[in-house]
Amino acid sequence: MTLTGLKAVAAIPILLMVCGCASMLNSVTQGLASDLSAAILDNPDVDVVREGAPAYLILIDGLLQNSPDNVDLLLTAASLNGAYAAAFISDENRARLMADKARSQAMRAACVAARGCDLATIAFVDFEHWVAARTAKDVVLIHGLGSAWAGWIQANSDDFNAIAELARVKLLMQRLIELDERYDYGAAHLYMGVFETLLPPALGGRPEIGRVHFEKAVQISGGRHLLTKVMYADQYGRLVFDRELHDRLLREVLASDPRQPGLTLINTVAQQRAVDLLETADDYF
Repeated sequence: MTLTGLKAVAAIPILLMVCGCASMLNSVTQGLASDLSAAILDNPDVDVVREGAPAYLILIDGLLQNSPDNVDLLLTAASLNGAYAAAFISDENRARLMADKARSQAMRAACVAARGCDLATIAFVDFEHWVAARTAKDVVLIHGLGSAWAGWIQANSDDFNAIAELARVKLLMQRLIELDERYDYGAAHLYMGVFETLLPPALGGRPEIGRVHFEKAVQISGGRHLLTKVMYADQYGRLVFDRELHDRLLREVLASDPRQPGLTLINTVAQQRAVDLLETADDYF
């Protein structure tokens, strides 16, 4: 963000105090959150984002104090908290805390927007009915909830109770594919590809189905979402010991331009991960 942008952010609290109109408050709040999210996602400097993003997260917490039931703001906060925890937090306890916060925010959004309260604890058949009732207008909500929930499971992967909730996340992503498989560069297919390749076939994994999802995600994004190819190589290529596919995908990632609207940061992180995977390939295969 430029110096002008930083000054604008600093002036927001004053603007909100001057304006007493609730609708204007919501408009400014949502616009600011959207701008902050875009500034982070389009920044190619991973170190700057790592060091600067916590200030944005605190600011969004402050905005939520004034608008605790703002669904768009809750989903933005959940997305940023979850992404930051997954990408930058190495301390397991801190990562769990941030992932839990992200899931709680997404759950709150579902409760406010679609009466989806207690989704982690209601009977699975009731959860199925709630998911089946979701329509095209709920695509953003389903994606935000599923993403935050998946991140929470990853952060608590040593807890069997958390892993047991994976079936609910898979159901959300399957519904997202039914409603709009192209949303967020085919993100639902990427998630499903990962889910199906978590285990080898002998333990219940379905890598070939996972491969179909990875290929679909690559197709939908036109190869612009570089993390898709990295996860494809890491999750599927390594699981089935396909060295040729593994190396080809990663070299394609490194040969690509990471600067893409809304994807620059994640693409930069993906290229760093691609380097690591290629450097360790000889030891793995």
